Amino acid sequence: MGGTAVVVGGGIGGLASAIGLRRIGWEVTVVERASVLDDAGAGISLAANGLRALDELGVGGPVRAASRGQYSGGTRTPRGGWLARMDGTALERAVGTPIMGIPRATLHRLLREALPADSLLIGVEAGPVRQLGPGTVRVECGGTALDADLVVAADGIGSRVRGLLFPHHPGPVHSGSAVLRAVTERPVDLRTDFELTWGHGAEFGHIAFRDGRAEWHAVLGLPAGTRFADPLAELARRFHGWHDPIPALLDATRPGSVLHHDVRELRTPLASFTVGRIALLGDAAHAMTPDLGQGACQALEDAVTLAAALADERTVEAALARYDTERRPRSQAVARAARQAGRMGHQLSRPSAVALRNTVMRLTPSRAAVRMILRHHDWVPPRLG
Repeated sequence: MGGTAVVVGGGIGGLASAIGLRRIGWEVTVVERASVLDDAGAGISLAANGLRALDELGVGGPVRAASRGQYSGGTRTPRGGWLARMDGTALERAVGTPIMGIPRATLHRLLREALPADSLLIGVEAGPVRQLGPGTVRVECGGTALDADLVVAADGIGSRVRGLLFPHHPGPVHSGSAVLRAVTERPVDLRTDFELTWGHGAEFGHIAFRDGRAEWHAVLGLPAGTRFADPLAELARRFHGWHDPIPALLDATRPGSVLHHDVRELRTPLASFTVGRIALLGDAAHAMTPDLGQGACQALEDAVTLAAALADERTVEAALARYDTERRPRSQAVARAARQAGRMGHQLSRPSAVALRNTVMRLTPSRAAVRMILRHHDWVPPRLG
């Protein structure tokens, strides 16, 4: 079965879905409202499930070549004590790969390069999406209209398409936290590839990149809309006295490069990821907190699963029903697990609760920790041919 599709949104999920649809013989147009693709974002970690999805899409090799394996590190206290060590080699033995760290801009570029340039409509605002009849969906784009057999809504956590399809859904809500992050301007001498440090109501972490630079992030409990006149100075104040290399990471950062976002999620699960011939994908379908590092990986799983269903089923309707059946339970379960991880991580602030959590983590065998990770990472994609 072939056809035409319009993908609304040119982020990771949208680009991946376009690649998948083209691999099964569909004609695809990606509509992205941003006029300049500056790929705002810092870094991203890709687990085995995301990497396997990229392999099935045919872009796993270039992504791995641009990434750095996260073999060493773990979770620490602000004074530097270890709560848990990460064993990337054990993870590699279990699922074939360690977690890989890559700049988000690089991942976006590699995904775009896998698509024909004329399939991307940049700087175009997708307007209303309407089902014209049993087999045609129309996307209004300024003064023109695109008719297709399928529309994939990958327009992010604030999805306009989701709002049209589910007008009574409460939409994304503030998680109670904000994340500030950046990529260092220069290489930093790091002893580990990946770290998380949990304090009282705060988190700081880093991912090392192939070129020696690193992405760092800080998670703080803040009311929605809070902003700082000088974010880097504020972080230097808040994390003063925390262990190395946190000061070095902040010192290696250009002040203007710090991004500040409220952490939002779709706390109320959607009843369906599809309506008619419209499929929701990625954050538009299941936006989650970043506590498991699974947001992008789940979007990549969506993309492969959708393409495989369309390749295998006889009708678009049957394919979308299969996509919803396969993706909604898993992605919503991962979203719940991410929310719970945040509650047990950076959101803990009472000293007694923090002390209990730290004791449990220190006593947990590394093999048990690997098994917990595998619950989300050990996913096998359907074949695209």
